[in-house]
Amino acid sequence: MTTKQTFATRDEDIDLRALLGTVLDNKWLIASITVVFLLISVLYSILATPVYQASASVQVEQKAPTLPGMSDLTETLGISTSQAITEIQLLTSRKVLGQAVENLKLDIESQPKHLPFIGSFLARQFIGEHPGEIAAPVFGLSRYDWGGSQLDIFQLDVPADLLDEKLSLIAGDHGTYTLQDPDGNVLINGHLGQMVTSNGVTMQVRTLQANPGTRFRVVRHSHMDTIAVLQKKIDAEEQGKDSGIIALTYNNIDPILATNLLDQVTSLYVRQNVDRSAAEAANSLQFVREQLPKVKQELERATSALNTFQLKEHSVDLTMQTQSLLDQNVSIDTNLDQLRMQMAEVQRHYTPEHPEYRSMQQQINQLEGEKGALQHKIGLLPNTQQELLKLNRDVTVTSQTYTSLLNQAQQLDIARAGTVGSVRIIDQSAVNLAKPWWPRPIWVIPGGAVLGFLVALGFIFLRQMLTRGVEDPVAIERLGLPVYVSIPLSDTQRKAATRLGHRSGTHQHLLALNAPADMATEALRSLRTSLHFARLETKNNVLMISSASPGAGKSFVASNLAVVMAQAGQRVLLIDADMRKGLLHRMVGGRPDNGLSELIAGQAQISDVIRPINGVGQLMFIARGKIPPNPSELLMHANFTTLLETLRPRYDLIIVDTPPVLAVTDAAVIGHHVGTSLLVVRFGINQVREIALAKQRLEQNGVAIKGAIFNLVEKRAAGYYAYAYYAYAPTTKV
Repeated sequence: MTTKQTFATRDEDIDLRALLGTVLDNKWLIASITVVFLLISVLYSILATPVYQASASVQVEQKAPTLPGMSDLTETLGISTSQAITEIQLLTSRKVLGQAVENLKLDIESQPKHLPFIGSFLARQFIGEHPGEIAAPVFGLSRYDWGGSQLDIFQLDVPADLLDEKLSLIAGDHGTYTLQDPDGNVLINGHLGQMVTSNGVTMQVRTLQANPGTRFRVVRHSHMDTIAVLQKKIDAEEQGKDSGIIALTYNNIDPILATNLLDQVTSLYVRQNVDRSAAEAANSLQFVREQLPKVKQELERATSALNTFQLKEHSVDLTMQTQSLLDQNVSIDTNLDQLRMQMAEVQRHYTPEHPEYRSMQQQINQLEGEKGALQHKIGLLPNTQQELLKLNRDVTVTSQTYTSLLNQAQQLDIARAGTVGSVRIIDQSAVNLAKPWWPRPIWVIPGGAVLGFLVALGFIFLRQMLTRGVEDPVAIERLGLPVYVSIPLSDTQRKAATRLGHRSGTHQHLLALNAPADMATEALRSLRTSLHFARLETKNNVLMISSASPGAGKSFVASNLAVVMAQAGQRVLLIDADMRKGLLHRMVGGRPDNGLSELIAGQAQISDVIRPINGVGQLMFIARGKIPPNPSELLMHANFTTLLETLRPRYDLIIVDTPPVLAVTDAAVIGHHVGTSLLVVRFGINQVREIALAKQRLEQNGVAIKGAIFNLVEKRAAGYYAYAYYAYAPTTKV
């Protein structure tokens, strides 16, 4: 049978059957923790302050309107980048949020104090019959708000050392109030509507509705910190790839504040966008107006030069060939002038590495190349025709440029006056008051149950991993200790152990007498049979029962084994040799006085110390006696050796219950006088290392351990990790 301990020694293997068995073994603990978390989540859903979500949306044009005179090179180059990424940063910029914070006074936080845990819930349940009504204090606790209290601070300026500090405002009678610092020192005594300055603090309260004595928590945050917090809390995302639609959400316990904030953000953002577009048109208009006087002067000079030449040459006309070259030259020069003006505008927005800048430079270079080829043809004309062509070209090009600039100036002036920007509000800010964003019971309650289940699983697996007690007798046998018997844990035994821990009377707590058909009793009978044959090779009839550490159940094994031995007709003597914390007297009934310690010390006789056990005729008992200051020295005294030699012939078996091996040296001292030594190992508690250490310590002192008793073996869902015992008793009374 594959067992848990076997798999525990192989970390690379996962025993799913053992894991499932662990879960089933702790099903009630898991269920209890899950129910607790479920109840907590239900209470949280009811008592938690609801958080409302305000939402709004804006649309960003994929491409800003092209200013007059600018070529649409973006479309020509096939560039199609969504402007939403940039606009999202602008939406949550300090310029936009800073103005919103200032308009709504968001850097001033004020909240009424509520009764811990349920105060906020009770305040939300209050509905006044009249506007502005305030709930009366409950149990005279006027320092808390019970519903209806309001505080609106119009202005609050504090010194730097009081920024982000929790101040306390106490409402008074007839609109008066007192502001205190965190140490309770009075900063201001003011009145509603009045601006008050005191102790470096300036304050003006616009609204105050509260019972006298009600306290409000007031915090003046720094402007930059408030903006930083809002930048984290406002969520702005583009809806769909390259859609240009940005959705904004903001969560707050105050739905009105959440709505007002998004309204401020969207309106300020749109206004900023319009101003930015208008400023761009104004800058372009200023540039065009600066160029007009220069071009006009050039036109006047070109016209004067042409008239002078014609008067000098007596009105020479252009030939058809020259006129054709003139038209081509004018066309090229006109395009070049326009491109250079546009290049000047592009240089204000882009670097030379930008694709739009490079494309425009390529067009200029191409036109200049065509102009160079045309100049070569003009050089072949007669000198008079060349000069006349040059003068006509200058006049024509300058005239067209001047006319184009006048048209652009008019268009830019119109664009500046009628700028609408590249963004618009699609959905105004709104909040669903009937359905808070959080908490959502449909998520919180199942989530709490799942969390509780996972926490319970983590707890039981962590506990099992940290405990790692022996749960398989094979692990004990690997240490060279044969397991004589595995004693299962029964309900009767568990209840008896509980009664034994809480009572100190003279009642017996012997399982072998109270429940002779119990599985643990049957296991002790099996141990009796094993010991019958094992004792044939021992030097005497003294049996020592010990354990590695306290709590293994050695006293239970020793007392009940003595009972089943006596029931088989043997004369048995049970000795409690644990003179420190021995509890055998509680199990067999009686008091610990007048026992082994007095007998070894010579303060009592054997006949005075040995007492019978009620219900078991062949069983006698020696209690531990009074607790001596030197138990180990008493056991090493010759009187103890003489005592055992005197008692051995009188009884068929002497069972000695000793202290734990790893706690004291008493077991090693007693082990030299016994013929058989057994070590009690408790299921799930004792670890392999401490069992091995106990065995090693006894062997170093010359005491050989005959075997082990696997005690309090619990039933697991995956089966027993030991021998199986079944209840086999008559079903009817005879």
